[in-house]
Amino acid sequence: MHQATDNRPALLLAMGPGVAERLLDDAHRTRLTALARTDPRLVAHDLAAPDPRVAEALREAEILLTCWGAPPLTPEVLDRAPRLRAVVHAAGSVKHHVTDACWERGLAVTSAAAANALPVAEYTLAAILLAGKRALPTARRYAQLRAPHDWLAESAAWGNYRRTVGLVGASRIGRRVIELLRPFDFEVLLHDPYVTPEEAAALGVEVTGLDELCARSSVVSVHAPQLPATHRMIDARRLALIPDGGTLINTARGSLVDEEALISHLTPGRLHAVLDVTDPEVPPPGSPLYELPNVLLTPHIAGSLGNELHRMADRALDEVARYGRGEPFAEAVRPGDLTRSA
Repeated sequence: MHQATDNRPALLLAMGPGVAERLLDDAHRTRLTALARTDPRLVAHDLAAPDPRVAEALREAEILLTCWGAPPLTPEVLDRAPRLRAVVHAAGSVKHHVTDACWERGLAVTSAAAANALPVAEYTLAAILLAGKRALPTARRYAQLRAPHDWLAESAAWGNYRRTVGLVGASRIGRRVIELLRPFDFEVLLHDPYVTPEEAAALGVEVTGLDELCARSSVVSVHAPQLPATHRMIDARRLALIPDGGTLINTARGSLVDEEALISHLTPGRLHAVLDVTDPEVPPPGSPLYELPNVLLTPHIAGSLGNELHRMADRALDEVARYGRGEPFAEAVRPGDLTRSA
């Protein structure tokens, strides 16, 4: 009798130390081994000088399942992976490990960026709503006063009714924020050079120039990719356009905002800020961002963390299943996409 042929594609996990343990639970590992020929406990942290087990798995692999900290797929690495056909990235940007050599070789690439966009958009929505209520500085003052106070008398400029929100970038995250804002009484402005007025109308937003957006918005939320053209796009001049009492939210990349100029508006209390990213990623110990009462500073937590990683794993395994069935990826990444995305 002939043994049945195992048609499952060979797969190797490649990501940073400790990532696979947080990304994949037991149910994911069970599903992964049903979809592919793989050892879910074998994780490649280094493909340039792999240990013998990794080297053998790399030679056989049709698919690399990657996540944060994935080693770069250089020409030398790809030479050791003659059967490789696809990279399934269980996170957002693939720019850190998918090289030009991957595209030249014709590898199919997919990413769970859409899944990672969801918690960032949720964080942004919460920040917008709390900004309108002045929740952060009011909570701090309340803790200091510890006594009755006439909050109503000073709240004439607060509230979320017919507030204008400006979104910088119609990325996956930006578009999800637009969806989440629909039930509320906001006017939503959008700046994105790739969005036409017709597309903006379909999204239910008004497309504007960046200067106009800053000047009209009580809340400016940044969702643009980190590119040479977006470096310091929220500069000193545009920060000065934001109305007094306005809030800047940045969940994208710290380099998109002129931080020194921002601090000059935050220190006297003219503006407020919600910053999940900074430049550098961790501000120096003496930075006023840690102490200013009108700043909510968080350590890059808006994206997937904790059990939210399992959403990215689910999406990635869905793509592995599509590959096994001979179907195209649902969230394919193409070289041209990287000039407009993170």
